[in-house]
Amino acid sequence: MKSLEKLHPALIGLIQTVGVTVYCGAIATFFFHTGNENPDLPQNIIMFVMLMLLVFSAGITGFLVFGYSAYLALNKKTKQSLNVLGYTFLFSGIVILGMIALIALNVPATV
Repeated sequence: MKSLEKLHPALIGLIQTVGVTVYCGAIATFFFHTGNENPDLPQNIIMFVMLMLLVFSAGITGFLVFGYSAYLALNKKTKQSLNVLGYTFLFSGIVILGMIALIALNVPATV
């Protein structure tokens, strides 16, 4: 963790955002490719898997977003912790706005 402290908070925020983006992309790809391939699965199994994936994803993304900031805060580096968290949220917002823009560009206009 000491080597991370030498990096600029913006770079750490960017790395964390890229990690969350890649993870979300992998989960989206999984759902896209497994969508309706096996409609015979019982609904209770599907619901169980979805809930377990939700819990697992919350843990993974929580760690990616808040893990290093929590580490810094626990080591009495509150300002740096908030900077890293702020940059992570900034870059995540940019990714979200970019995805919304891509969706808006691909949706045909309706009258």
